[in-house]
Amino acid sequence: MKEYLIFGGVALVIIAVAVYMILRNNKIRKSGVEADAVISRIEEERTTSSEGGADFTEIYYVTYVDQQGKSVEARLNSAPGRTREGDRVRIKYLPEKPHFAILVK
Repeated sequence: MKEYLIFGGVALVIIAVAVYMILRNNKIRKSGVEADAVISRIEEERTTSSEGGADFTEIYYVTYVDQQGKSVEARLNSAPGRTREGDRVRIKYLPEKPHFAILVK
């Protein structure tokens, strides 16, 4: 019984985080400010798979100038494909939460 409660609690947290990210990205899509950005760095995140192997995910960061003229580094919500550091992309961000951005498609 205790295992079910732990599993349910973990599942609830994962669902809550996913819903939060979907809502945040939708808000950025609808009312975000567009800006030109540059891929500032790409980090590789390592996770362990259920079989014990390693999975790698690339996390992309961009640097852009916000509406107040400040330089901001933000984490992208998705990988822009065959993009490298120094490449230019178009993004949207929320002025009140400038450290998260989405790509403009």
